[in-house]
Amino acid sequence: MTALSARDRYPTRGELVLVLNCGSSSIKFALFDSGQVPLPRTPVWNGKVQGIGGPTPTYGETGIAPEPLAALDPQQPYHAALRRIEQGVLARLGGRRLHSIAHRVVHGGSRYFAPVRVDAAVLADLHALIPLAPLHQPFALEAIRVLLAQRPDLPQVACFDTAFHHTLPRVEQLLPLPFDAWQRGLRRYGFHGLSYEYLALALHERHGDHARGRVIAAHLGSGASLCAMQDLRSVATTMGFSALDGLMMGTRTGALDPGAVLYLMEIEKLSLAQVGRVLYSESGLLGVSGTSSEPRVLLPLEQEDSDAGARARDALALYVRRIVREIGALVAVLGGLDLLVFTAGVGEHSAEIRQRVCDGLAFLGVRLDPRRNADDALVISAADSAVVVGVEPTNEEWIAARDALALDDVPAQDGPGHGQ
Repeated sequence: MTALSARDRYPTRGELVLVLNCGSSSIKFALFDSGQVPLPRTPVWNGKVQGIGGPTPTYGETGIAPEPLAALDPQQPYHAALRRIEQGVLARLGGRRLHSIAHRVVHGGSRYFAPVRVDAAVLADLHALIPLAPLHQPFALEAIRVLLAQRPDLPQVACFDTAFHHTLPRVEQLLPLPFDAWQRGLRRYGFHGLSYEYLALALHERHGDHARGRVIAAHLGSGASLCAMQDLRSVATTMGFSALDGLMMGTRTGALDPGAVLYLMEIEKLSLAQVGRVLYSESGLLGVSGTSSEPRVLLPLEQEDSDAGARARDALALYVRRIVREIGALVAVLGGLDLLVFTAGVGEHSAEIRQRVCDGLAFLGVRLDPRRNADDALVISAADSAVVVGVEPTNEEWIAARDALALDDVPAQDGPGHGQ
């Protein structure tokens, strides 16, 4: 990369907002142009680095075939991935400047429930929350740390997945533990908040006041959760203290009898680290099927008359059952259901999973239009359905960019600043 000074590399307070969504082995990136008002929901440039830390990492921009990244530093692969993204940003500045870099940060704990400009003190606070979201939190914070060191004057803005659920009533936040656990911050937080925040906006635009009624949003991706909304606000959700709770996911257990964890540790003598790997990385669809964490891989496999086919059938049956069961619980909390919406990778693109879930909700009067469902239409319910069912593409990156712009000229926080 051309040797440029830090200031030349990232001139500050300009029109473009870079959004980074960092996971354990990938970084999604998007660049938004705030010179247009309102902020366009489509980025001017976006893509993804995948396979970080693995043998075959790739860098891909939307609309262009991914390229191999064979030169990632094995000692610091995340830093090398950030440098490749930086090259892409520099190629697209075109004389414009960066306003800020917005980061999806999964956990804000009990102290942060609004976007915040990150400084060393905020970074230290967020670092303490890594055990609550080990698949995402450390990697987002590592990106922030690296970029803060490069350009301390360029705002790094943390946008929290827990923030949207700050409206949960107290009874939904409480955990059935001794009260001093609550005082130490053990409570239901909820996640996928950037996705749900976008849906609250998009659903009202599409469905009008109907979206202010009793709504359940199903964010079904590699991570998965449900959010019950009333008046476009979160009133209940399936993920809790950590991103392990609730629905069965790609590699995560979802809700699990804590006695099973005690058994693994006491009887099978698994260490804390081993149990963590089981719960976060070796369970869910991958664990039950033994084949894949992705429904699109398991759906054709379940047709086979083999052990692998039987395990795929078990995995998908349990996956759908958990979704239906949790939707039923949230319908009870809401006192009924007016609108059900699917989003994220599986929710937006798997007509078969949507059909199976809605078949399980037939008792509510849910009916799908098979053709519209097959086409991933924005409304997939039949005309005689008692519940409107939709598919709404999420846009977490746009929410993060919008929130970063809203902090314009706000100084870095000396402490929590946005807490309870």
